[in-house]
Amino acid sequence: MSGREQEITIREACIEDVPGILRIYNEVVASSTAIYIDDPVTLENREAWLREQQKRGYPVLVADQGSGEIAGFCSLSDWRGAWPGYRFTVEHSVHVGADCRGMGIGRRLVEAIFAYALALGKHVMIGAIDASNDASLKFHGRLGFREVAHFREVGFKFGRWLDLVFMQRIVDARAQSPQADGQPPARPVT
Repeated sequence: MSGREQEITIREACIEDVPGILRIYNEVVASSTAIYIDDPVTLENREAWLREQQKRGYPVLVADQGSGEIAGFCSLSDWRGAWPGYRFTVEHSVHVGADCRGMGIGRRLVEAIFAYALALGKHVMIGAIDASNDASLKFHGRLGFREVAHFREVGFKFGRWLDLVFMQRIVDARAQSPQADGQPPARPVT
């Protein structure tokens, strides 16, 4: 590990982290197809997003460089609008600042969020990745995600049509279906 990576702490985000999250989010919006929106968002937008995440019990994790400067962030959210049949599935999002990519920060964030998904009783994590983002597709593959769908020309940004790939990873070892009461089966004690 590099000295800079060793200084990184992965922790839950707080409202004071929003400016750092906003900086990274808007950098990604402006420079890539990782987020399918055209215009930067406001501080108020990201504050409302964080509060809603916290209200719903979904984590937002940050990679703190020690001085409170945020190197990256990762979050979980409902998949497909929280329809009851999808209650054991979540979508994740992970973004790392341009100056911190390639240092293992994204890996540490996603690996940390696996534990949160398990604690929330989730069974599957989904990642929606722009098909031209080879680095992200390979990154997710190394973390055990597998491609399950490729949607052609479903997005549009920077004057071109974009393909979207869904990748998934089963985050628990449950082979059974949820119980009749809608709760996941008890995890075996090891």
